Formats: sequence, C-alpha cells, structure tokens
Amino acid sequence: MRLKEYYQKEIRPALTEKFHYPNRMAVPKLCKVVINVGFGRQAKEKAQIDKIAGTLEKISGQKPVLTKARKSISAFKVREGMVIGAKVTLRGQRMFDFTEKLVKIVFARVRDFRGLPKELVDRTGSMTVGLKEHIAFPEIKADEIDSLHGLEICFFTTAKNAKEGQELFRLLGFPFKM
Repeated sequence: MRLKEYYQKEIRPALTEKFHYPNRMAVPKLCKVVINVGFGRQAKEKAQIDKIAGTLEKISGQKPVLTKARKSISAFKVREGMVIGAKVTLRGQRMFDFTEKLVKIVFARVRDFRGLPKELVDRTGSMTVGLKEHIAFPEIKADEIDSLHGLEICFFTTAKNAKEGQELFRLLGFPFKM
C-alpha cells in the first residue's frame, strides 16, 4: 500500500482516536518536503554547482532552484546575489513517494544510523533531518561521484504542537530513538 493511501486508511483514524479531533480536516498531515543543499566552499566552482544540482534532481525527481545570498558577508567571502545553495520543494504524490523512499530505504543505508531523536520535531510539529552524505539514496551510484555533500530535509506538517507531530511521524514510519 502506498503511503498516501496508508495515511488515509490507517494514520488519520489512529490520530483521530488518540487526540479526539472534531473532524477529519483537523487531523495533522504532511504539507510539503523541502530538500536543501548548501554549497559552502564549492560555491565558486560552476562545475561543482551543476553536479550538486544534478544529484538533487536525481534524488527528488524535479529540477532544483538555486538560492542566492541576500546580503554580503565578508567573513564568509559571500557577496550579495551569489549562488550559495539549491533547494527542491515537494508536494503531493512526489512528497509521499520521497518520504516513503527515505523511511524504507535511505535510513537503512545510512552508516551508523541508530534512529532519529524525538527532539528533531519542533514545537510547531515540523521536523528537519540532516544527512552528512548523499550516497545513501539509491539513485546515486557510488562509483560516479567525486565528492560527497550533505543535505537537509525539512518536513512541514499541519500539526499544532510537537506531540502531534511526533505521533504523525511515528505513524508515517520514521524510526525514532526510544
């Protein structure tokens, strides 16, 4: 069963029973997933930017948007308007497919993974997960890469607090530490 159907048949009733929501529109759900990569020292190399954007496109299935610096910071050698990262925003079926792939495949392939701390869920019920290496994704072939980069994955929900968000993520299959 796909994650979207599983949410409608299993997760929504379980959350309604636990938190006693007055109607089904009040039940928390996943709104969007944002995958973000900061270029860091590689921001000056156009070839490296293209490679990172290409891996982000392979991972997410859609073209990334390049993010630019809003203001100059001399300590970081960043000028206003300079490309400093890339991001992809997933909604709908792509969001559910990516989340399912992350939970079932990627977390199992991450080296020394012992589960996610419950503190990752913030007070608004959303969660941000950082990965140090992008090679955990099945679309990335280890022999084709020349440098590793990390990425940050933000899950935004309609949950009102951290407790609701933690329960939603637990029911979605996210492996939390006990």
